[in-house]
Amino acid sequence: MRSYFSFDRTRDLKTAGVKLLAGTDMPQAFAYPGFSLHDELAFLVQSGLTPLEALRTATYNPAEFLRALDSLGTVAPGKVADLVLLDADPLADIRNTRRISAVIANGRVFDSAARAALLTHVETALKH
Repeated sequence: MRSYFSFDRTRDLKTAGVKLLAGTDMPQAFAYPGFSLHDELAFLVQSGLTPLEALRTATYNPAEFLRALDSLGTVAPGKVADLVLLDADPLADIRNTRRISAVIANGRVFDSAARAALLTHVETALKH
């Protein structure tokens, strides 16, 4: 994914005050939704964003762009509670986004065993 990423352009956009949105969900070779987001967040930090600014490209900024801050973008009572629980602080090191303890999606908790089972299911489905 690095070959698709422009550190200078991203830095210039940030300096100009442009609100950036994470974009690894778009179809491109060797970019796998979910997994590639960790790389993109690290690239954003390498481009000059703080870890908090990088995290906002995948949370608050998209909700603001979609005019959905009433239900998305932050963790608060009454909002959609899809989130990732981490074992380490991503503000200290953005690579800590890979240290996933659990995922909560649609009100369901996915611990490490549940996530491993889902990945195995996907891997099996892709082979057939």
